[in-house]
Formats: sequence, structure tokens, C-alpha cells
Amino acid sequence: MFDIAFLGTSASAPSVERGLSSALVLHRDQRFMVDCGEGTQRQLLRSRLGFRKIDKILLTHGHLDHILGLGGLASTFSRWESIEVLTIYGGQWALQRVQDLMDVVLRGGEVDTQLSYIPVRAGPVWSDDGMQVTAFPVSHRGPGCYGYLFEEASRRPFLAERAEELGVPRGPERRHLVQGQAITLADGRRIEPEEVLGDEVGGVRLVHVGDAGRTDNLVDVCRGADALVIEATYTERDADMAARFGHLTAAQAAHLAREAGVSHLLLVHISRRYSEREILREAQEIFPNTIVPRDLEQYRVTRGRVELVDSD
Repeated sequence: MFDIAFLGTSASAPSVERGLSSALVLHRDQRFMVDCGEGTQRQLLRSRLGFRKIDKILLTHGHLDHILGLGGLASTFSRWESIEVLTIYGGQWALQRVQDLMDVVLRGGEVDTQLSYIPVRAGPVWSDDGMQVTAFPVSHRGPGCYGYLFEEASRRPFLAERAEELGVPRGPERRHLVQGQAITLADGRRIEPEEVLGDEVGGVRLVHVGDAGRTDNLVDVCRGADALVIEATYTERDADMAARFGHLTAAQAAHLAREAGVSHLLLVHISRRYSEREILREAQEIFPNTIVPRDLEQYRVTRGRVELVDSD
């Protein structure tokens, strides 16, 4: 299960309703910020999620509307939060722009937080025993653009009814079996994990793409995802402009979702020239399971389901 909070969903410049690009992906005790547009730290406060444990920033690319919030966020972390190391992942060009920004904003050595810059290449960038984050290349304007796949580890479900039949008591015995360890019951019988574990089930998959100018190279990584977050800066009436500036239309994003067989499509990076209704209508004609998230909305992604989390 993943939660994703949308902190900013506007394209290029903020609007009254939408801030600049940023999202927070939550899994167990881990938090990953994807992009950090201007104003992101205030959006974090408004979301009531706060700054706690946000120590990993994943940059999709180095355009200013996706990185300008990092200076203020790092400064706040240093003064008010107990985050010793802030790790920023991104393509080489994006990281260089962020370093240039930090050299200006944080000049003087008054910031105690250590900034760690990790160059991203296609492949795994972070993992623990429960999930993995994998970067993949995206075509946009400029070098080093990436999307990120958040994927839970596959698991074998515990068959409680079978365990009851075998007389396995509730408690540490069942935990040992789930962890792949055989146990011996009080009557001397040995129970192997294979006897109470079902077939392997793949984990939840969330794909997050920032700005993109084409979709044919994204089909494989998106295939079968439970949720795909991707830009829809334009509608088809401005398809020529979308192509010229390396962006997608809502229809293009919807065609990708349909071809890749994703469960739900969430469209962000919405231009101020369109209403939410226009974007949604164009996409849903092609892919009905489309959502246009609003700023500060949070969604829960489970197997085949995406649900709005009640903010109350």
C-alpha cells in the first residue's frame, strides 16, 4: 500500500487553486518527495503532513518549476527540523542546477543539514525489505529526465484456514512461518512454511512520471501498474503546442494508461488555460478510471484500487 499526497499540480506557474509540482509518496515509515516546486513547504504545512521524516527528494528533471522550493525547504529543515541529512536524487543536470541554487540560497554556512546529491541512472535507486524505488528515463526538454516506479516487494499470503487445520497456534509460531522458518508444534509435528503460504503475489506498483514529451517509451514500465501519475499539460486542441514544448495532452496520457493496462490514471501538471473538467472529460473518453487530483488531496493506492483519503 502506498499513499500519495499531491502538494502542487499546476504546470509552469501557480494558479489560484494549484501550486507548483510536488508530491509526497508514503510507505510505512518512509516518505519520498517527488519534485519540490516553489511554495512546497507551505503546502506541506497546509496538508498537515508536516516535515517529519522527509529526507529523500526525487527529482524528475531540473526545470525551475520543479526545483525552486528546495532552497527554502533545506533552510527550514536546518533551523527547525531534526533532519541531519537531506538526500536529493536526480539526473546530473538537475543536480547541478540544485547545487547552483543552494550555493546562492544557503551561502554563509549557517545551514547545518548535510545535503547529499545522488546522480540517478536507470535502475534501482533505493530499497528496503518492503519496497524498491526504480528510476527510468523519460523524454522531455533537456538531459537527464526520469520517472520513478515505487514497487512493493512480492509476498506469499499466509493461509490462516490451513494453519488452523494444522493446529498452528496464533502468535510467534505463525510469524516464524511467514518469515520462512519451519516450526515444531507441542505434539512434535514439524510444520514447513510451504504448508501455510500461498502462491506469490506481486506488490502494489505506483508509477510517477513528471514532464514528458512522448509515451511510447513508457508503456513497458507502466504495464499493469495500480496507479500512474503523469502530466496532462494540454488538451488535444493544442496538440501542436504540446509537441513543440515536449509535453503531453490528456488524451495522450489516457492512451498510455489504456495501452499499458494500468488500473488508475492520475493527471497532474495542469495548465491554467484549462479547467479540471476539460482535462477530465478528454481523458475519460479514452480511459474511464481517470482522476485529476486537486492540491492537498491524498490518495491510497492498493492492489487495483485508488481511493481518496479522508483528510478529517
